[in-house]
Amino acid sequence: MTSVPQAIVRLLFAALLVPASLGNVRASEPEPEQETEAAPTERPRLKVGVLPVGFTLTGRLADPAWSAVADSVDRLTTIEPRVGEVPTARTIVKVLANPSEIVIGARCLDPEPAGIVGHSKARDAMLDEEDHLTLVLDTFMDGRSGYVFAVNPVGARFDGLVTAQGEDVNANWDTIWEAKTWRDDNGWSVEIRISAKSLGFDPKRSEWGLNVQRHVPRLLETSRWAGADRDFEVYQTSRSGIITGLPRFEVGAGLSIRPAFVGRMTRPNPRESTDTDGHVSLDLSKTLGPNLLASLTVNTDFAETEVETRQINLTRFPIYFPEKRSFFLAGSDIFEFGLGLDEETLIPFFSRRIGLFGVSEEDQAAIPIDVGGKVSGRVGNTNLGALVVGTRRVRNLFLPEEDLTVQIPQTTMGAIRVKQNVLEESSMGLLATFGDQGGRRSSWMGGADFTYQTSSFLEDKNLLVGAWGLLTDRQGLRGDRGAYGFAVDFPNDEVDMSFSSTRLGNGFDPSLGFVVRNGVHIWDLSMLFSHRPNWPGVREVTQETKFRVFNRPDNSTWTSYEISARPLDVLLHSGDRFEFSIEPEGDRPTDTFSLTDNADLPAGSYEWTRYSAGLRSAEKRRVNARVSVTSGPYYNGELTTFEAGLGIRPASFLTLEGSLERNTGEVTAVVEVGNLELPRGVEIKEELFGLRVAVNLSSDFQVTSFTQYDNQSRELGSNSRLRWTFARQGDLFVVYNHTLKRGLDKRWRFESNELPVKLQYTWRF
Repeated sequence: MTSVPQAIVRLLFAALLVPASLGNVRASEPEPEQETEAAPTERPRLKVGVLPVGFTLTGRLADPAWSAVADSVDRLTTIEPRVGEVPTARTIVKVLANPSEIVIGARCLDPEPAGIVGHSKARDAMLDEEDHLTLVLDTFMDGRSGYVFAVNPVGARFDGLVTAQGEDVNANWDTIWEAKTWRDDNGWSVEIRISAKSLGFDPKRSEWGLNVQRHVPRLLETSRWAGADRDFEVYQTSRSGIITGLPRFEVGAGLSIRPAFVGRMTRPNPRESTDTDGHVSLDLSKTLGPNLLASLTVNTDFAETEVETRQINLTRFPIYFPEKRSFFLAGSDIFEFGLGLDEETLIPFFSRRIGLFGVSEEDQAAIPIDVGGKVSGRVGNTNLGALVVGTRRVRNLFLPEEDLTVQIPQTTMGAIRVKQNVLEESSMGLLATFGDQGGRRSSWMGGADFTYQTSSFLEDKNLLVGAWGLLTDRQGLRGDRGAYGFAVDFPNDEVDMSFSSTRLGNGFDPSLGFVVRNGVHIWDLSMLFSHRPNWPGVREVTQETKFRVFNRPDNSTWTSYEISARPLDVLLHSGDRFEFSIEPEGDRPTDTFSLTDNADLPAGSYEWTRYSAGLRSAEKRRVNARVSVTSGPYYNGELTTFEAGLGIRPASFLTLEGSLERNTGEVTAVVEVGNLELPRGVEIKEELFGLRVAVNLSSDFQVTSFTQYDNQSRELGSNSRLRWTFARQGDLFVVYNHTLKRGLDKRWRFESNELPVKLQYTWRF
């Protein structure tokens, strides 16, 4: 490692350790609570009641402790279909707490209980099209972070972390919590219990931010306790209400120990016999000071992680797959960097670069993790994150998609993030990463960002303005290794506009980052206009235009561009939707590139315009469907993309989902004939099928099977997964993966299989 990255790492570690030590020293000293400037309108408040010892969750709110609570949320305000009205269905929310846990109870009355929609019982199910209640907790009262919990009438649970400045949620995050629901002739109710050990929080505070939102799909009605305005997401914790009178939570020693036993049977290919092994992994976590959490993982195994959804890629650029591994998801919101950066441009720290390796994003093989450590949390107005992971040496790593065997050395990698809250809702910070999964030496990246955010622009609008800069280096990198950019975002209901500029040098390729392409200057403009006309049967009409151009770094000429004009996007009162869009594109590859396995397109300048139309039925129905068609020229030929999906929920415990994507057309490709390369018409026929079956007897016992086939790899792969939460802090996972391959003779042959079993339990002290 050169002197530049060493200086960056030392500086950031110093910034991390000094506030941490101060936090430890001051943990026992009473300090005045830091005040957060109030929003333009007064934030509603709710006083917490006393939670008795031995409280039992039933979902009925029948315990006498509920009757003893004088204060409650008894009035939500609609944001859909019209802002500021009284909801059709009344919602009453109360909160109880004792030094070890918090319980939230809600009575969701409904004048037509037979119309309540509750299909799913799955853990982390998307509940947008079902009756559900969403709770958002701001445990640090910083107006920037938060925890999200949602429950539907049949007990399906969803949890996540507030991300993207309150505009989104990381649904892959999980913690330990419980919920029980009850239905009767007047509606439904829920009781939610969350241990104080499941959350990060400021122990000196007796107040937390809280917001409550209820959705009734048959009415397309959404109501909210605080910040009841379409310009604000319920996840924007600066607009939440406040719960008061919280006790001083006791988290004991703040130590969690989670051992896991993993047994595995594997047959990696037809030429090898079945291999059996077993090992023990260990996860530890310990609070450091009032708001910092240190985590340690040893001999880590991610057997329970869901399989990736296959994607068809008919471009010359990599596609994105999200992080799903639990160790990397914890505290992942702290490592977010740079306003306007995403998977379509750049993710500076992409944790999938650790413990996974492949020639392409589609071809990633697991690298064993020997040990990993993480520190994340907050000290005052400073957000801190540090991650170090050591991976094992792999002598012969086989990448099946590439039919390639590579050597992976023992490697240490990590990231450090320091982010300071400034002004009312803004932040500034530093980020550094080091190490390379492939063993390339002297690999590092460092940078800084600043984001100004306010929810009071023009009195009651959201506005974000940000700037950032990064520098990277490693063995073999040449050219301009820097990147910088700025963004302006106006994310509001009727008008949602953003503009960004991102410049990536031709040598900018961070080992722990995700870069779609470098050597470009990206200009991005997006405009979305929504209105609710007084048309029969129509709820909302949206027009959207996106313009993205990839110039050379000096902006002398464009290398590609993408335009999406969506003049018509109509949402009906029934929840059904249809849309139409026009998509002009252009691309100027400088070298021959592979579009599909049998189609290599020559360098040149290509421009085309495609048209797209789609229909989607409301997912609140037991049977729902979607279909879309995109057709028109593509590079030097024609391409038609047909996508369809069908969902069937014959019972609350059973879900069937099928999907299909079919790309057909023809392009003029370069074909080798002897020693010559000649143009020739090549047919494109790319197909992808998927079938998911989920049996969810409860949110604690789930069996899912996901089968996928694509004719590019000719592989039929199935992933069957059982998760049984047999105790509040214990889980059993049984996973079976099986892959068949269709030969050129159209016969199916065994390709590989794997059967991991993982048993884990968490002890908290």
